Amino acid sequence: MSRTLEITVLSGENLRIDRKPIKKNAYVVVRTDSNNIVTTRMDKEGGNYPSWNEKMVMDMSMHVRFITIEVQCKTVMGIRNIGMARIPVSDFVGGYLPENYLHFLSYRLRDPEGDQNGIVNLSVRVKATEPLEVLSCSRTAAWAGEHGGGSPGVQMSEMKTGNGGGVVTGVPVWWSYPRNY
Repeated sequence: MSRTLEITVLSGENLRIDRKPIKKNAYVVVRTDSNNIVTTRMDKEGGNYPSWNEKMVMDMSMHVRFITIEVQCKTVMGIRNIGMARIPVSDFVGGYLPENYLHFLSYRLRDPEGDQNGIVNLSVRVKATEPLEVLSCSRTAAWAGEHGGGSPGVQMSEMKTGNGGGVVTGVPVWWSYPRNY
């Protein structure tokens, strides 16, 4: 089971390498897990305030708890890690907001030493899935009535108690083993 995410990496703010503003060639790597990695194009002109505005559609497993965002920069010394943010999935999944709600989020980046190093701005939308049909108690009762089953539950006469006409319904109860007091 997975969800489909639509992530738009918008921009970065105040990005630095060795406490100096970056000049160009910053890009973002987005990971939902080790097998699902997407990269933005390189911003060649934005300096330490790059703008990507790049939309990515990716799958995210239901068990994933964090998405990783890494801002990297290509320099003459090779690829340098500017900063990283771990985004809790709970920031945009669940709660009271509907699926397909567009979340605009900003996260502080941490460099490899753990120091604050800029901000990344993005939007995230969980794409709506086809809803599963769930029978509620009222729909079950309506279905049973339409199909000759009467009200939901087990007829007591079916339980061979000798008493007819009553209905047994299930009530969930927490059960624990008896404690020795």
